[in-house]
Amino acid sequence: MTNAATTVATGIEELTALAGADLGVTAWHEITQDRVDTFADATDDHQWIHVDAERARTGPFGTTIAHGYLTLSLIIPLFGELLEIRGTSMSVNYGLEKVRFPSPVPVGSRIRLHGTVDSVDEVGGNGVQMALTFTIEIDGSTKPACVAQALFRHYA
Repeated sequence: MTNAATTVATGIEELTALAGADLGVTAWHEITQDRVDTFADATDDHQWIHVDAERARTGPFGTTIAHGYLTLSLIIPLFGELLEIRGTSMSVNYGLEKVRFPSPVPVGSRIRLHGTVDSVDEVGGNGVQMALTFTIEIDGSTKPACVAQALFRHYA
């Protein structure tokens, strides 16, 4: 698996042709304490394993870690590095089939996204639903931070 150049799909036909495609991986992105703190403020989740660096040093992970939902939310901006969609009127996040967090993301570590297109099916006569598997990898770790099966709908 190598770093992928952004795949560009123009219109529903080209999206449909992506069924089964490996979109590759994004560049690495560092997870900073500032990002974790901002997410904690936005979600009112200030659990010490995320925001208290001093206490976290003696905790189970040896440092603060990113929230699982922060890690999951980064799929959206990272996905933009893998696939650029043109020639559609609207795209919506339709939901998630399954999400798992096999490994924590320590603050200061780097993550990247790997994406594969599982299927592309017609919906509503003028659109398609894409099912994708996303894996958020942690630099230097054999276990992923997050594996999610996501659904997106795109309309002509």
